[in-house]
Amino acid sequence: MPSDILSARHEGPILHAGSPPSMHACLTPYDKLHVMGLRLMDIPRHELAMHVAQAACRRARMLVVNANAHCVVLAQRAPWLRDLFDRADIAFCDGAGVQLAALFLIGRRPHRTTPPEWIGHVLQELGADASIFWLGGEQSVAEEAARAFEARYGVRTAGIRNGFFDATAGSTDSEDIIRQITAAGPNLMLVNMGMPRQERWLHDNWDRLPPTVAITAGALVDHAAGRVRRPPRWVANMGLEWLVRLSREPKRLWRRYLIGLPIFGYHVLRWRLQLERRSTS
Repeated sequence: MPSDILSARHEGPILHAGSPPSMHACLTPYDKLHVMGLRLMDIPRHELAMHVAQAACRRARMLVVNANAHCVVLAQRAPWLRDLFDRADIAFCDGAGVQLAALFLIGRRPHRTTPPEWIGHVLQELGADASIFWLGGEQSVAEEAARAFEARYGVRTAGIRNGFFDATAGSTDSEDIIRQITAAGPNLMLVNMGMPRQERWLHDNWDRLPPTVAITAGALVDHAAGRVRRPPRWVANMGLEWLVRLSREPKRLWRRYLIGLPIFGYHVLRWRLQLERRSTS
């Protein structure tokens, strides 16, 4: 299998197949940054894709999560969410707000990316060796996304389950989905249930899933199906991607951005004051 990503040099050990569920991937020498209670990895986009592809190729267990401003706000009152980030093998920055908050609070500006920017590189390298389970989104949209990825990358679809189910831990729906995923045996699982529902479901069920690379992918299913277009990269680099998303989906996102962003700013200032108090005490 020709692969620039899979053969890329990287110092330090990588996740081994058969690792215990609670074991973090030994991804070095990436710095672990603690930003407002969340542990994030400062990892470039192409190297993140490399490790995901390698883990999927080995059929290893890997949990990949991402943090944007909305996630950080939720984490302030959700210990389970902070726990999920501690357990994750890769937890990366997905948002200009978190990036700037890290710079303001700890003097570091971590690499920033989002799943639609790098998942294609992973699938292009894996090709038919990628077996994907789609969890979340509308059934017709998820099916459309699966067909699009099959045609574009030559991947296989292990299963599709829409996101309209009882996601409560131990519910009949969740138990059925776990059995379905176990029977399908995918090496990649794209969880597109929206935040924080997708994170909560993984927190409750990760240890019961078979070896797979699970990625909290949010709206990736809509991007893959061609229902939503990503703005140009320069828009994201300017930190204005949220404004584009708001203009496209105002009814769904107005509360998150018009109310959520000021709340996020409040928490950033609160953390800054706490850090200043500790430095002077």
